[in-house]
Amino acid sequence: MALSGAWNFRDVAEETGLRPGRFFRSSQLSGLSDEGRRRFVDLGITFTEEFYEQSYSPNWYAMYEALNLAKDRWETADALWLEHYGEQPPKLVAGAATTILELQSRGYNLGIVTSGTERRVRRELKQLGLITSFKPVICNEHIVNKKPHPEGLELAMHGINVDSSECAYVGDAPEDIEMGRRGNVMTIGVRSAYPSSARVLTAKPDLYLDRIAELVNHF
Repeated sequence: MALSGAWNFRDVAEETGLRPGRFFRSSQLSGLSDEGRRRFVDLGITFTEEFYEQSYSPNWYAMYEALNLAKDRWETADALWLEHYGEQPPKLVAGAATTILELQSRGYNLGIVTSGTERRVRRELKQLGLITSFKPVICNEHIVNKKPHPEGLELAMHGINVDSSECAYVGDAPEDIEMGRRGNVMTIGVRSAYPSSARVLTAKPDLYLDRIAELVNHF
């Protein structure tokens, strides 16, 4: 089984806004500078941890809608994140490195399908020493339709010429599981520290794990 597009990196997407991380985690709202917060207030946006907990979605534009931000201001909001969000070194969560290396040693193809920008994702993969570990890497620039639409997943499978029956997709949000289901791949939900994780079981993944390290027990 080829794990095409199986790893979902989700942290601060440089073009689409705040994202948390799967294999590595950026700090959430704390990464935004004081000046950046003031600029967002000027735009009419005030982020709170309460809002983040209640409204988080892998589709950042859905959060803009929840904030009632006019669509003609979304581009400005994206630019503010680019300008003011601090670049913090990525850190792998417990068990991620061992899991990646073990799956590679077993002959699996590992890929990424993410809403983050290619520049950010590839930079952090390089910092983590994983730049050669994932192929394909499908980012925000490569797709039109966001999760849970399966466009990114389908593009990843096409890129390495594999059938959906050979693939699995791992995520910690209901949108991840729905995308995998629409793409006709095996879906794997993983518990994480992020708001979306509390809802992932409602999407009924084919397999649910408490820790990413448990993945090697099933493949």
